[in-house]
Amino acid sequence: MILSKNVFSFLILFFSSLVLFSSCKDDEDPVIPNEEELITTFTYTLTPENGGNAVVLSFKDLDGEGGTAPTITGGTLAANTVYNGSIDLLNEIESPAESITAEIEEENDEHQFFFATTGGLNATVAYADTDGTNPVGLKTKVTTGEVSQGKLRITLRHEPTKTASGVSDGDITNAGGETDIEVEFDVTVE
Repeated sequence: MILSKNVFSFLILFFSSLVLFSSCKDDEDPVIPNEEELITTFTYTLTPENGGNAVVLSFKDLDGEGGTAPTITGGTLAANTVYNGSIDLLNEIESPAESITAEIEEENDEHQFFFATTGGLNATVAYADTDGTNPVGLKTKVTTGEVSQGKLRITLRHEPTKTASGVSDGDITNAGGETDIEVEFDVTVE
């Protein structure tokens, strides 16, 4: 069977079009999930408003999750005192160390710290910074009461529902989101 020139040309054009259209499919950019930050060092510095020495609560896990247990250092606060709190987070596996604090400041609408006291610790934590509307928690005011001791639990949530009931007041119950880090510090008030 001999194909005419027109039929042959048509078949070549037809198959070329098929190849062209099948290779030009709509490639959308892949969605890259927001990777959880690796936090190896967590420092919470509490400076008395009326002067005095700062108290530094710290967490270090320089080999990341698993491996060697982290080092957690609590502290002693003065009774009936107001402290300015400042949180600093690092990933020290990177060289130089990566500032996770800077990332949280940049994406502050996607992060919030939550603070809880347990074991009779007589201290309250209030937010001193916002993302423009809702609290973040990199900056705080800590007010101690009478002599006590217990634990201060600090939780960083990524993409919490900041408008959910109680969340802007620091209640983690309805926050949702993913926990980037949660640390409990032993604290004494004397």
